[in-house]
Amino acid sequence: MTITLFLGCCSYTKAQTVQGTPVKLHEQNTMSVLWFQQSGEAKALYYQGYNLGKLRLDDYLGKKKKHTSLKPAIVLDIDETILDNSPYLASYAVSGNGNPFDWSKWFNRAEAKPLPGAIEFLKYADSKGIKIFYISNRFKAQKKATIKNLQMVDAPQADRDHVLLLQLGEKGKKSRRQYVAKTHDIVLLFGDNLGDFSEFEGLSVKERIKETEKYKEIWGKKFIVLPNPMYGDWEEAIYNYDYRKTDEEKAKLRIENLETR
Repeated sequence: MTITLFLGCCSYTKAQTVQGTPVKLHEQNTMSVLWFQQSGEAKALYYQGYNLGKLRLDDYLGKKKKHTSLKPAIVLDIDETILDNSPYLASYAVSGNGNPFDWSKWFNRAEAKPLPGAIEFLKYADSKGIKIFYISNRFKAQKKATIKNLQMVDAPQADRDHVLLLQLGEKGKKSRRQYVAKTHDIVLLFGDNLGDFSEFEGLSVKERIKETEKYKEIWGKKFIVLPNPMYGDWEEAIYNYDYRKTDEEKAKLRIENLETR
């Protein structure tokens, strides 16, 4: 998950319209949040992703790789990968809250529940002696609350050494992945955003798709993607990463990026 404090899906300005229709972007997000919360398909994809992770981990351990002396590790994003933040997004659609979307209020509550299959997989990896690193773009100031939430859902190895959050002046997750790779062999990476796996930050919509295709042999093997239709860099790329755009401008870009043939 890549986090910004002002998400297009949840910003709201009463006076703006597109083709005469009032723009309420938080309402446009209703269907994606509903799908995430209520569809069996979403849950199936999480189970599928973590089942696949277990198979890949067993394969790695079964081969007893000797190409490196480094200890094996897995790297996971937190939000919409392990923890479910959809209730906070849903609250905006239900209440019509027009205030700027602020993740920190939700994070500090440390109440997010685990997503399907996540904790079972993490406990399995832990039982096999695999080091677990949680790399999230939550801010460093939210570390205490983040660890509290992970421990509350019984996520193993959720401590200060294994929860690596965004540092001041840092962009993306590359430096933290490199930090882990200095002392560990990263066997698997899990996430809901392309930036959880490689350097996708700042790429246009077409560039993101082109870069994704470069890794087509790695998806499902080392890189395991989990579903998140609610927000992410995929949306920000549509806005050219310009967070100052009005709701009207964002809604117009959403329509323009739809393919009808």
